[in-house]
Amino acid sequence: MTRRCKGAFQGETCIITEEGNHGRCDSICPALLTLDEYLQTSYEPDQEFVEGHLQERNVGGTKHGLLQMQLAIWFHLHSDWNLRTVGEQRTRISESRVRLPDVSVVLDDDSLLEEPRTTPAFIAIEILSVGDHMPRVLVRLQDFAAMGVRHIWLLDPITCVAYRYSLGGLKLVEGTRISIIDSPVFLDLDFLFSSLKLRSAR
Repeated sequence: MTRRCKGAFQGETCIITEEGNHGRCDSICPALLTLDEYLQTSYEPDQEFVEGHLQERNVGGTKHGLLQMQLAIWFHLHSDWNLRTVGEQRTRISESRVRLPDVSVVLDDDSLLEEPRTTPAFIAIEILSVGDHMPRVLVRLQDFAAMGVRHIWLLDPITCVAYRYSLGGLKLVEGTRISIIDSPVFLDLDFLFSSLKLRSAR
């Protein structure tokens, strides 16, 4: 992510890493925003808040959007699970981090009224986009785990595969479904990735 910080010279661009390091002099950039300032401001497109800095997200393409829509359809078809899907909602990980999960699968309860969301989602789902860098993706997944999200899934619309994430890292899902132990909830991967096929080719 590139962004001018208060220490950048006129006409120059400051590269801010996850740790807030200044790409030119490797010093620590001063914080640009407080959490309250961020929460009271709207951005188009919305951005994440990391250690006092705004962090841009890759804008998902067509496949990214199709998977988001198909996930919403899937959980709507299984309304007996009492779950809802929310896309890219501001989610406060901590006092210094606010993320925008691609899809949060949440209980249909009062936590839906939270702005930003502070209750851990039942499932946090990230969808890879062109230009995503895996180290940065893993930092996001680590943040969800640190918040207390127990089920974290990563979907790749290019290779049509899914991964589970835990503190032990990513694990490729084998088979055609992701299931949750001791729960009726599952995701049919054939149904999910069928949304990426051209209807004329079916």
